[in-house]
Amino acid sequence: MTPQRANNNMVTIAERLNNAYDRIAKAEQNGQISDPVQLLAVSKTKPIELIQQAYDAGQRLFGESYVQEAVDKVSHFKQLRDIEWHFIGPIQSNKSRHIAEHFSWVQSVDRLKIARRLNEQRPTNLKPLNILIQVNISDDENKSGCRPSELDALAQFISESKQLTLRGLMTITAKTDDSELQKQYFQQMKDCFDKLKAQYPQIDTLSMGMSGDLEPAVAAGATMVRIGTDIFGKRQ
Repeated sequence: MTPQRANNNMVTIAERLNNAYDRIAKAEQNGQISDPVQLLAVSKTKPIELIQQAYDAGQRLFGESYVQEAVDKVSHFKQLRDIEWHFIGPIQSNKSRHIAEHFSWVQSVDRLKIARRLNEQRPTNLKPLNILIQVNISDDENKSGCRPSELDALAQFISESKQLTLRGLMTITAKTDDSELQKQYFQQMKDCFDKLKAQYPQIDTLSMGMSGDLEPAVAAGATMVRIGTDIFGKRQ
């Protein structure tokens, strides 16, 4: 059988992944970190068939934003022990239990209430949830995330929670055509990350940068980028 094509064009998922990793490798040459940057394939709204193709091409980290859709996918691929699911979307209180029970990572914790619920609802037979605190570094009213001034209290709570492990920070910056402003946002995130890491040595993940801005994000010190469109194509 002919492999399903991404977005009905002549480029396969494997080729799109290779292109994304090539971009990351080139960006790493100007980066501030020594370890390879991880790629999170954002598979929200994408069918199981395309996720399977990405997995077959070697991809293991996947990001989802819509709880019920994500739970269905996690359940479908439950036999694949090496696949790693990250929840990256806004968290509603009434959906937190599903996230706590089905994910390995949550990148979008931005308030104490949600951190507390995830800690209480994480099954004790599972490893603690890996947590990234989402920061609204560009102070964009349309973006989720805590303010930098709220980081300390939230980080302390997470670090003291038995069923949570604080791993770092995540941000989605405001869209801008000003490259210098964009660099400023990413550098501010790196500064927050470094400050937090000095307090919590286990911190190792700075998730920032997407399809359109991964290069400046990696140059500023991102350790993980979140790529959706450039792997799976635009939403149908």
